[in-house]
Amino acid sequence: MSTSVRILGVDPGLIITGYGLIDCRNGEPSLVEAGVIRIPTKLPLEDRLNTIFSGLQELVKEFEPGALALEEVYTHYERPRVAVLMGHARGVICLVGSVNHIPVYSYASTHIKSALTGHGRASKEQISRMVQMRLKLASEPKPLDVTDALAVALCHLVRGGRSL
Repeated sequence: MSTSVRILGVDPGLIITGYGLIDCRNGEPSLVEAGVIRIPTKLPLEDRLNTIFSGLQELVKEFEPGALALEEVYTHYERPRVAVLMGHARGVICLVGSVNHIPVYSYASTHIKSALTGHGRASKEQISRMVQMRLKLASEPKPLDVTDALAVALCHLVRGGRSL
């Protein structure tokens, strides 16, 4: 009997939100769809958040993922405002999961890196190459927002997930 799961990985951003949908059948991941939601920089915050929400809602409606995975907010003490703003984007992504009854899973960047490379301090280049290899892609995914979204989806496969 074959087992299948579809995961939506999301890289939150207020200018570009990356997404990557993967299927996993019998332990073999494959790419379904990947891209970015571009948010005009002149929009007020509430309209940016609505753009993220609407874009993800369309993806969920079309592809019906069984899980949503995203990276935990990482903050530098010298830039707390960025973490607060990213928290807004992350909250909207979690809301998409909730209103669509999709379990949401959250992973620290070190866990994502470790799941893909075996090392929690792997470089962006190493992550990109591992995403390419795991999904058997002809080239490394671009832009970086897509790579990060696919990486978190693959991490969910490896880690097995824990709901928020």
